[in-house]
Amino acid sequence: MKAPVVDIGNCTLCMGCVEVCPEVFQQNDAGFIEVIELDAYPETEVDEAIKYCPEDCIGWEERDT
Repeated sequence: MKAPVVDIGNCTLCMGCVEVCPEVFQQNDAGFIEVIELDAYPETEVDEAIKYCPEDCIGWEERDT
């Protein structure tokens, strides 16, 4: 399964991914952006978040199902 990942080391917390795709990205209690665990991810919306990330710290990775 393809899943989005966030490189929190490069993330500047602009919150753009949360605005574009709140069903996938959220800010956790520690203040970092995290990916919400889902059975499947909306590819178009995640690609939009990737496109608008100013730090290019969002991407896709293959995960074992």
